[in-house]
Amino acid sequence: MADGTRVCGSCGEPLNERPIDAAPVARRRVAYAGFWWRAAAYLIDVVLLAIFAGTAILAPLMVRGAIPADKPWFLLTEQSRQVLAIQLLFDMACWVYFASFESSSWQATPGKKIMGLVVTDLQGRRITFARASGRFFGKLLSQFLLFFGYLMAAFTARKQALHDLLAGTLVLRKIPQA
Repeated sequence: MADGTRVCGSCGEPLNERPIDAAPVARRRVAYAGFWWRAAAYLIDVVLLAIFAGTAILAPLMVRGAIPADKPWFLLTEQSRQVLAIQLLFDMACWVYFASFESSSWQATPGKKIMGLVVTDLQGRRITFARASGRFFGKLLSQFLLFFGYLMAAFTARKQALHDLLAGTLVLRKIPQA
C-alpha cells in the first residue's frame, strides 16, 4: 500500500498508523488468486492424491484380493458396501490432505504451494483445522450445484468460491517483491 494510506483498499478497514520513528514494517504483496491459478493448483493436488491413493490405499487392497486385478473399472461400476467403504476411505484421505495442509504453517496444499498460493481467513491469518475442514466440506455443496460454486471464484470481487464464502476464507497469490 502507498505511504499515507489510511484504509485497506480491499476491505475498507482502518490501518494502524506507526510512529514516525518506528522501523518500517515489511509487507508481503499479495493478490487474490483467480479461478485459473486455483484450478492449476487443484490439478497438481489431484495428481499427488492419485499417487498417494494408488500406493497407500489401492495397492494393499489389491494384494489382499479386496479389489480384483482383472476388473480395472471395479470401483466405478460396482455398487456394493465394499466399494462404498473404499470411496469413503478416499474421501477421508482427501479431507485430511486438504484440511491438514491448508491449516499448517504452509497455509497451502503442495499444489497451492507450487503455484504460490496461500489460504487465509478474511484478515490474512492462518486458518484452523476446523475452518479448513468446513472449507473442504463446503466444496461438496459446490459440486452438488454442478460446480457453479467453483466458478464463482472467477466472478466475485475477492475471487472467492462458494466454499470460501461459507468458511470465511481467501486464497491469495504471493507476488515477488521488487
